[in-house]
Formats: sequence, C-alpha cells, structure tokens
Amino acid sequence: MKIEVKNLEKKFKDFTAVDNINFFIKDGQTLGLLGPNGCGKTTTIGMLLGLIKPSKGEILIDGINFDELNREKILSKFNFASPYVELPKKLTVKQNLEIYGRLYGVKNLSQRIYEISDDLNLGLFINKKTGELSSGQKNRVSLAKSLINKPEILFLDEPTASLDPDIGDFVRKYIEEYKSKNKISILLASHNMKEVERLCDEVIMMKEGKIVDRGTCNSLIEKHGRNNLEDTFLKIARNKNELE
Repeated sequence: MKIEVKNLEKKFKDFTAVDNINFFIKDGQTLGLLGPNGCGKTTTIGMLLGLIKPSKGEILIDGINFDELNREKILSKFNFASPYVELPKKLTVKQNLEIYGRLYGVKNLSQRIYEISDDLNLGLFINKKTGELSSGQKNRVSLAKSLINKPEILFLDEPTASLDPDIGDFVRKYIEEYKSKNKISILLASHNMKEVERLCDEVIMMKEGKIVDRGTCNSLIEKHGRNNLEDTFLKIARNKNELE
C-alpha cells in the first residue's frame, strides 16, 4: 500500500507541532522518519494512525482519503509497535495476542498466534504476564502484536530501544525478512542511525515540525559531506540555518 501526505499540519493552540509537511511512502518501501526529540515525529505518526486529527491537510492511502468515512476499512490494514506503549500488564502474552487478534478480526487466530510466537521465540514466556517480562521480551511481544493481522502498512517507533545488541540484531533481521516475504510498507521512526541505514530505503529529516531534507542514506551523507548518517543527523539537528 502507498501513503501520500499532503500539506499536513497540526496545531495545539498557538503551537505548531507539524508544519505543512508533504511526503509519500511507496508500496513495499521502508521510509525512515528522523529528527530530534520534539520535532513532530510522534504527532505525525499519530495523525497517520487516526489518533490525532490534523488541523489541515490530507492523508491518502492508495489514493483513498483517510477520513472518518474510510477510516475503519483502512485501519484494518495498519498496525503499530512501540516500546513506549505498554500492553496490558496483568494479561499474559497469549491473552494480549488473542485480544488484539480478535479486535482485528484475524481468522484462524490460534494458528496465527502459534506462527508469530514461533517466529519471534515467544514460547518460553507465552503464558507469563506481560508486566513480568524483560524489556527485550516486551519489545518482541509488541512486534508480535503489530504483525498479528498481517498488516500491509506497519508503523515502527524505536523498535529496538533499550535492547541489547544481540536481541536488537534479531529484531532488525526479523523485520528485514518479514518485509521481504510480505512486501509491506513500513514507516520507521528511530534514533539508531545504524538501524536506519540498514532498514530504510529512504529517509526524511524533520526539525521544528518541518521536513528539512530527504533522500537515501547515502545521498544525504554525501550531500552534507559527512562519513555516516549519525554525523549527518547531528549536522542537521544542530544547524540553525537548515530551516532557512
């Protein structure tokens, strides 16, 4: 599925969190959404998920306007994972997956839970309460929840935050393989620049609610005369003239 964002803006009283941005995600593409804290990334994702109403602008999904008339149909093809959004702590991993599977109307749910649990090695703690899990285990459960309905568009917010290098690499490899097999479109927000370089086909850079640059990782590194994406990110984040 393709996403096109046109002149999207969000104001909270006198504060403009997202300022007239335009971008698109191609079918089967992973697009990185980068920027310093407070730049508008989370608000942008919230609008794309239908959780925040834009002040103005349009969001088109395969050319269909993402409004109240089409929202339910379109959202069934989305999902979202973030380590900062807690799943119900008193429910077991299996119970959480069952509830979200039912919410998405997943057919053959028991089989789907078995498949995703096997893929992400959840078996040893599938019957433990989510609140008793380690950070790494919670991240994998969050990813499992986000894939329970086999989404065509996946939003990932810091999917490997707080993970050790081994588990982080496992999650990144899984995302790569899952995307390759299922041809889904992904929007990835991350502060891990090596992760972005590994997973993203293109990136957009946000600052103070605006998109200030975009391109492939290599093209941005070359354009800004840096050796890697992290140095490029720092230059853009710190350069006051970047918005001028």
